Amino acid sequence: MRVQRAVAALNNGRILSSKCSGRFMGIVSQKASGPPTTQWRQAPLQIEGRRYFNVSRPRRAAPVNAAAAASAALRKAAEDAANMTPETVFANMDPEEKHRLSRVRNIGIAAHIDSGKTTVTERVLFYTGRIKAIHEVRGRDGAGAKMDSMELEREKGITIQSAATFCDWKKVENDKEETYHVNLIDTPGHIDFTIEVERALRVLDGAVMILCAVSGVQSQTITVDRQMKRYNIPRISFVNKMDRMGANPWKAVEQINSKLKFPAAAIQVPIGVEDQFKGVVDLINMKAIYSEGPKGTIVRVTDKIPEDLKDFAEEKRQELIEKLADVDDEIAEIFLDERTPTPLQIKNAIRRATVALKFTPVMMGSALADKSIQPMLDAVCDYLPQPADVENLALDRSKGEAQTKLVPYNSLPFVGLAFKLEENNYGQLTYIRVYQGTLRKGTYLFNSRTDKKVRIPRIVRMHSNEMEDVSEVGAGEICAVFGVECASGDTFTDGNLPYTMTSMFVPDAVMSLSIKPKRSQDADNFSKAMNRFQREDPTFRLFVDEESEETIISGMGELHLEIYVERLRREYKVECITGQPRVAYRETIARRADFDYLLRRQTGGPGDFAKVGGWIEPNEDPESNSFVNAVVGGLIPDKFISACGKGFEIACEKGPLLGHKVIGAKMVVNDGATHVTDSSDYAFSLAAQMAFRKVFDEAGGAVLEPLMKTTIMAPNEFQGNIIMLMNKRSATIIDTEIGTEEFTLIADVSLNSMFGFSSQLRAATQGKGEFSMEFSHYAAAPPHLQKELVAKYQKELEAKRSK
Repeated sequence: MRVQRAVAALNNGRILSSKCSGRFMGIVSQKASGPPTTQWRQAPLQIEGRRYFNVSRPRRAAPVNAAAAASAALRKAAEDAANMTPETVFANMDPEEKHRLSRVRNIGIAAHIDSGKTTVTERVLFYTGRIKAIHEVRGRDGAGAKMDSMELEREKGITIQSAATFCDWKKVENDKEETYHVNLIDTPGHIDFTIEVERALRVLDGAVMILCAVSGVQSQTITVDRQMKRYNIPRISFVNKMDRMGANPWKAVEQINSKLKFPAAAIQVPIGVEDQFKGVVDLINMKAIYSEGPKGTIVRVTDKIPEDLKDFAEEKRQELIEKLADVDDEIAEIFLDERTPTPLQIKNAIRRATVALKFTPVMMGSALADKSIQPMLDAVCDYLPQPADVENLALDRSKGEAQTKLVPYNSLPFVGLAFKLEENNYGQLTYIRVYQGTLRKGTYLFNSRTDKKVRIPRIVRMHSNEMEDVSEVGAGEICAVFGVECASGDTFTDGNLPYTMTSMFVPDAVMSLSIKPKRSQDADNFSKAMNRFQREDPTFRLFVDEESEETIISGMGELHLEIYVERLRREYKVECITGQPRVAYRETIARRADFDYLLRRQTGGPGDFAKVGGWIEPNEDPESNSFVNAVVGGLIPDKFISACGKGFEIACEKGPLLGHKVIGAKMVVNDGATHVTDSSDYAFSLAAQMAFRKVFDEAGGAVLEPLMKTTIMAPNEFQGNIIMLMNKRSATIIDTEIGTEEFTLIADVSLNSMFGFSSQLRAATQGKGEFSMEFSHYAAAPPHLQKELVAKYQKELEAKRSK
């Protein structure tokens, strides 16, 4: 039995019989008189269901086994990679790579017009050592700010194109100096250049939202807030212009909470305001921070808080803790236990809540006075996310465009997004955000949209309009490449991943005007410029009107189109003639109207026959159209139903009244007839178009005009003049806010009545007023305007027919 048990242990616990068999080791006992001997026999080796009677592994089985093991390992690796979360990868990441990522920040600076975005960026570049001298926007030296590299930007004192740069900020942490690498994009404030903000925010991990200490939350601040929420961008807020007369940072903090509906609290208290502004009190560590020396380069931190601010600072610190308790569990627990959180606990809570889009810390300073910019840079490093903190998603085309998380790790396959195009002397410059993997000079990438293979001949880091060549760029970084033909919003991979990424949101154009070069010999340059502008700016559109044969350009507003006409003149030496600006009207219907239309045409050969019956009525969604098939009994075969739907779409593209798009219409087809030989897709498409046009008037066809949400800011003494200007334009005044020095008026006004408004506003406010417009909604045009527009359109059609 002992021998049996020993053999059982040898054979994985199976007890073997005493007889010898071809399958198992056997034990043969001799007679009891002789000494006990044990005879061993060879057991077969079993591999993948086959038996081999040899101790050594068979040669031909090894490759099969190795191949199977390799494929299983590959399968497992692929599954593991698919199921890997950014947290898992980050936890198992190489310590050096983890440290590099934790010190990268991709941020944008966004705000209302003239809040000081470019001035703040200029100080950031100066304090980080990227530039050696500060130049002001519209400065007396004529050099202009570094980030306003275009001649037009320096001349007008506005930002037209978003400009990218990078810098390194040295910050002391735990008595050790750490270097943070910051990729920074300065964005325009005007609504006309809103696409620049859209595409910057699409690829950034965090943002600094700048507010004016006097005006607080303004119209474009609300637009920027909406864009940040669209792309889930964590933000810190910076109240600028603290040295201005009437500066009140608490108004700005209150408006972020009330107007933007975003929890916010100040983490600083100003030491003095207006011309007495000297520095800030840090509410987390309860220390005073002063900016001293030439251009504020010396930051003095002291434990001594001014006596008159001690109680106020304690009160505001308690407010900060209470606000954090609403958005962070750890602080809530400490608050409910009536304990005081440590500075480190407060900092960690602010970071958690900011990255989770639940809170924005508010800082204050003055860029023009060189005060408190360095603490804001520290806050960028402390509170805004690193690339691994943000969830970036790609669409996996092999899984029906299922969402897949991208992991910012250099060793993984490459995924990047082209978010901005620019033409310069060296060719097309493509800005790329690297989401995963490493981009190396000389490698080949695949464009997910075109499936074309492209080589990367040159990689540069941008510093406004200057370039610095690099050989490779890691995950989480932003760079630019030359020699890549693509469109804005294209996804690039290394060919191993079937991924594509969603592009940025592109708003519809609101204004058009006809344009043509003065001299016919400029046609080539005009064509080149138009192609370039369309590639660079998705909101700039160009088409040729088939009827008038005019070239029409469309954009986001008067200033937008004016800038492009000016760029044609300066950059391409093409003088242009522009026509009357055109408004993007829409047409709609007001009530139900039935139709029963028969199309019958005979032209010698096979004719056209189609009969459609049904009705049109207003659609539930006033912004879109819908087609409903209610045919029963096969009166119209299915193959012709889709042709009817297509015909309805074609009819809606060019309305009967003005030739503009029709919106808010619904067509229901419930009856019809066919002919054995003469019915076709074309016949039913045409019948649906004719039926729609025939009953459009009967359904109460009307013209809709775009209403613009217009925000006007001017000194209080001009309020009467501005209200009179608005009343002349039949504006609907929504809100008026009167401040200490200036007032803000918000109104819905017809775009048609706003042409030339800028010059009238200047005259009415002695050049002190400013306004901005953004599309609000469509509304029915006044009856007299509808009659004028329809009569004008009919006259144009008659003139074309008589030619």
